[in-house]
Amino acid sequence: MAFLDNSGDIILDAVLTDAGRKRLARGDGTFKVTKYAFGDDEIDYGSYNPNAASGSAYFDLEILQTPVLEAFTNNASSLKSKLITVTNNNLLYLPELVLNEVNVRTKMIANSSTNSLSSGSFLVMVNNNTYAQLLTDAESTFIGEVLKGYGAIDSAAEHIRVDQGLNTTKLDPSNKLSAELTEQQYMIQMDNRLGMITDLFAGTAAVGGGTVGSPSFIDDDQIATYYLTKNVGLYIIDCLAGQITDSNEANYVGAGSGDEVIEGPRGTQVRFGLRSSSDLQASNYLFDTIGRSATVVSTTYGCIDTTIKIIGVTTGYSLDIPVTFAKKTS
Repeated sequence: MAFLDNSGDIILDAVLTDAGRKRLARGDGTFKVTKYAFGDDEIDYGSYNPNAASGSAYFDLEILQTPVLEAFTNNASSLKSKLITVTNNNLLYLPELVLNEVNVRTKMIANSSTNSLSSGSFLVMVNNNTYAQLLTDAESTFIGEVLKGYGAIDSAAEHIRVDQGLNTTKLDPSNKLSAELTEQQYMIQMDNRLGMITDLFAGTAAVGGGTVGSPSFIDDDQIATYYLTKNVGLYIIDCLAGQITDSNEANYVGAGSGDEVIEGPRGTQVRFGLRSSSDLQASNYLFDTIGRSATVVSTTYGCIDTTIKIIGVTTGYSLDIPVTFAKKTS
């Protein structure tokens, strides 16, 4: 929805998203609006001008005169910048979401002129045939950093991890982030045609002990939204407090702060693996229609570049993570 200024009258333009229309169409009386959020995607606060020659009344004039977007139904494109209310009036910093690449198992493929499959993104192997071929090709030096989108869900496998907290050196990292700013829930959005998220750490620690996630809903653009809650599965755990030490894989399971990236007080971390869809594993159709080709040595791979969005439910802070699904096609 959007607030529209029309000749001095405030008009509320409200439309339902795809998910909202779907629930309303049930016609069973269960559709109720119980939660809402405000956003300011249109506003550029850099337009605030404390040096306006006409005085303080004109400092924020350009901001106040910024046209407001008309309401639209695409939930993936609206409310990227949510407004929040906090009770602490002495805040100097707000928490961020930071991609954690400290550990080799959570590292993104580095930018490289020789890496034609995926530079600067997480690389997901669609099947074992692709993984085995990459081992024999010239770019096998980064094979330890790719995600396996097939087979057993292994708690020791490569995955994506995002940390939350106050990323500043001006505050003591031994202090925990305040409860009202700590994320207890995250939303993850991704293209459902390409794959699903997995909870690598659910169940036992043995290979195959994890689970494949179930999306909360899938919109008409095939964007799946996963709603993750702390203590429901093991997607979300607390970050470790204390000074950041040198990276040490032995610390990864909780023995120290060697795998932390947030400089100040920390909240939670969300971590997940990726499982490629059966369509990607069994067919080249999506690679041919929305993908690209890349050649390594004499092998041709199909690659689909996409993004996965992680959103903190409490603060509304979001982070886009680039991902490439790769498959040997010839």
